[in-house]
Amino acid sequence: MLSVNPRGLITGFGFAPASTKDQTLAEDFFALRQFPHPRMPTVGAPGGGYYVVDKGFEGKERHQDWSSHYDATVVCSPKRNSLHPWPKRLRRWLAGVRQSVESVCAKFHYTFCLDRERPHQLAGFQARLAAKVALHNFCIWLNGQLGRQPLAFAELLQW
Repeated sequence: MLSVNPRGLITGFGFAPASTKDQTLAEDFFALRQFPHPRMPTVGAPGGGYYVVDKGFEGKERHQDWSSHYDATVVCSPKRNSLHPWPKRLRRWLAGVRQSVESVCAKFHYTFCLDRERPHQLAGFQARLAAKVALHNFCIWLNGQLGRQPLAFAELLQW
């Protein structure tokens, strides 16, 4: 679970076993951002803003609960076969907004080789993931200093 700002900076992250439902993980993520716990600092500071999510997080009642309990306003386009589908133009706009999150996820999988991690201990995975988040945010900062696009890592990481 990632929280990414419009520039692509990761403002919070968390993970759970693959069997964990996305909605359950999101609930915990929002709760920990709103009510921080010292053992979970990686989720970040209270967001108090908008979270753009994919269709797997659809659900009006769930969104209302997250808004009232955790000050997390979730924006999610309904499925196309929904009773109240969004116009194509609005769906495309939201897809464009989500693109920064998808780009960040792609960077983690391919540029930083997260898809190849095979840790033997949970602590090792946590440390590697935190290091990759720090490297990602550093690369965005460095790109800003060099006058480049925030997510243009290719030139920075040539080897």
